[in-house]
Order: sequence, then structure tokens, then C-alpha cells
Amino acid sequence: MPVEKTTRSTDLDKPAILAEARSLLAPRIEDASRRAFLTRSLTLGGVAMLSGCNLSNDDQVEGVLASISRFNDRVQGWLFDPRSLAPQYPAAMITRPFPFNAFYGLDDIPQVDQDTYRLEITGKVADKRSWRLEELHAMTQVEQITRHICVEGWSAIGRWGGVRFSDFLVRIGADTDARYVGFKCADDYYTSIDMATALHPQTLLALTYDGQVLPRQYGFPMKLRMPTKLGYKNPKHIQAIFVTDTYTGGYWEDQGYSWFGGS
Repeated sequence: MPVEKTTRSTDLDKPAILAEARSLLAPRIEDASRRAFLTRSLTLGGVAMLSGCNLSNDDQVEGVLASISRFNDRVQGWLFDPRSLAPQYPAAMITRPFPFNAFYGLDDIPQVDQDTYRLEITGKVADKRSWRLEELHAMTQVEQITRHICVEGWSAIGRWGGVRFSDFLVRIGADTDARYVGFKCADDYYTSIDMATALHPQTLLALTYDGQVLPRQYGFPMKLRMPTKLGYKNPKHIQAIFVTDTYTGGYWEDQGYSWFGGS
């Protein structure tokens, strides 16, 4: 007698369970982009974690969603291939004008004096002296035409030039066995990245855009350009870099965004 193949009810119900959980969670999270990220990342395992929560309790819901986000960060870190390159594009595909994007308006872009500017270096590095802009421009420069992907759902292709960040880390004697590299910026932004991404060949300490000195709206005097990360992981107006084994979060990450932020 033929054996009848049965389908578990959980296989049938999975999309419905996730849809219902997302519809319940969405109103609890104010910020639109954060809401979209966290509800998209929700899995059946996350629903199981939430099942013991009171969905009217903001702190419980946010705590579980933060745990899910941290788990996703670890998975992305495990899957990240430091040898895999993001696509590069011909100059004809550059987005013109390249969009300005920040947590403030154009009128609030910081003014940085290039003559007095010094890049501060701290943490697990051998050479902690500060760097002038002309010293950075004197290092070997490389270029890339890569796609910037924003967590809000848009993307743009730009041409960035500067110092390969791995070369800079070698120059300052950074401990590449450390876990994190952190950044503090002139616009009060801050973030941190994993060492594997810091050493990726396309991670760039960008000093120019489209062949010109980096404009203010794109991060003068320098930004970190990482085509393997979402846009909010690419800090602008960098004033300080530190190497550490201590997790330091980031401006958006401390508000619930994914810390790894892979694109």
C-alpha cells in the first residue's frame, strides 16, 4: 500500500505565523527603517522567543528583537568572506549627482579646517601619533567605483579614491588580531566594524570623490568606504580611529540597527 506523504502543519503555517507576528510587532517600533529591518529579520525562532512576551510591553519586545539582531550579526560575521569582492562598475554608471544622506540636513554639515585637522589614533596600535591630511594623501592611493546601498532601500554608484584601509592599519602597527576598529566623527557620529571587514581589500579610507578632494557633503576630510556594508556603516568626517577588543556599538546600532550591517 503506498505511503501517504504528510505535511507538517508548521510547514503550512510558517508564512502565516510570521505575517501575524510582524503585524503585531510593527506598531510597537516607532522608527520606520528600524521597524522594517527588525520585522524583516524575524524568523520562527524569533517568534518562539517572543511567545513568552507580553506584546503590549515595549521593553520585552525590544529586548527580544535586540537579541535576534545580535544573533543575525554573529551569523553575518560567520558567513563573511574576506576574499569576496563587491561588484565594480564602469564610470558611465556613476549616479550623478550622488545623493547626500545623513541624520541632519545640508546646512548642518560640519566644517573641518584642513590646515589644523589631525586624525587621532588610539587603542591597540604601535604608532599613536596623529596624522595630517597631506600625509594621508602621500600614501599609495587606489580607486573604486562601487554601489552604496542604503538601509532605507535606495542605492547609488560612486567613484571613491583614497588609501586602502588595510595598508593604513599596517602603517600604524595595528593589532590585526583585535576584534574591532572604531570611528569618531566631526558630526558626532560614531560606529565600529569587525577586523575582517577593516582588512578587506575594498575597505577604503576615502579622501576623494570622482577625482576631486572629498566634498563636505560626502564626508570631508575623509570617510570610510566599504562596499560590503550598508551605508550607515560608512562613517563620514572621521576625526579618530581606535583599535580595540571592546565592543563600542554605533550611533544607529545603539538604536537597534544591525551592528554587522552587511550589504
